[in-house]
Amino acid sequence: MESYKQVIVVRKDINMSIGKLAVQVAHAAIGSYKLCDKEIIKKWEESGAKKIVVEIDNLEELLKLEEKAKKMNIPNFLVIDAGLTEFSEPTITCLGLGPEEETKINKITGSLKLLK
Repeated sequence: MESYKQVIVVRKDINMSIGKLAVQVAHAAIGSYKLCDKEIIKKWEESGAKKIVVEIDNLEELLKLEEKAKKMNIPNFLVIDAGLTEFSEPTITCLGLGPEEETKINKITGSLKLLK
């Protein structure tokens, strides 16, 4: 039986407070969730709704992951903070992927480290 997960990729080259980080991750999780097939969502929820947050070095690498996800038809959501509080301008903070089959998502994010 295939397992499912959702992955949130966070840029580590920008400074965010813990609260801002939590909100950005929530935006990414909800945004990509809303784009998923209902049957995938059902299977993901039934299997425990696994979520993982990983880090990436910079914006360029994050956008490369977004392109890979699009090419593989993995639901994805790029979070762009409006720049009203901690950032002085709109800023891309993270990327939500899935939920989707774990083997598919691992082809994109399997080498990334967990966010610390």
